[in-house]
Amino acid sequence: MARLKAFQGVVQQNADIADSVVVYIEEAHPSDGWMSTDAPYQIPKHRCLEDRLSAAQLMHLEVPGCLVVVDSMENSSNAAYGAYFDRLYILQEGKIVYQGGRGPEGYRISELRDWLDQYRKRLRKSNNLVIHV
Repeated sequence: MARLKAFQGVVQQNADIADSVVVYIEEAHPSDGWMSTDAPYQIPKHRCLEDRLSAAQLMHLEVPGCLVVVDSMENSSNAAYGAYFDRLYILQEGKIVYQGGRGPEGYRISELRDWLDQYRKRLRKSNNLVIHV
């Protein structure tokens, strides 16, 4: 949950330059499977889309102001982006411009923040160009 709070901070800090989406995939630590000892919620393995949607509603409470969508029960987004269990991406014009490491070990909010800080600087620089004719 600490990383989710850090992510929420990055989302809020960069809302003026980036839209953020959380894709809720299959539950990493289901209560009826390999459960984490520090899990704030007891979420069983998703057996249908309604289960996943219910779990995503809990996620939305943790990241207000951020769009939360769910992966299909076939886990197509998870497979396409190699997100198992969490991963950070930045897309521009439909292309991946930042791909974070696989979570949980490779999940680095600081890299995401640094990328967005550099992007903000580039935006400022391009907006401050003065063209003399």
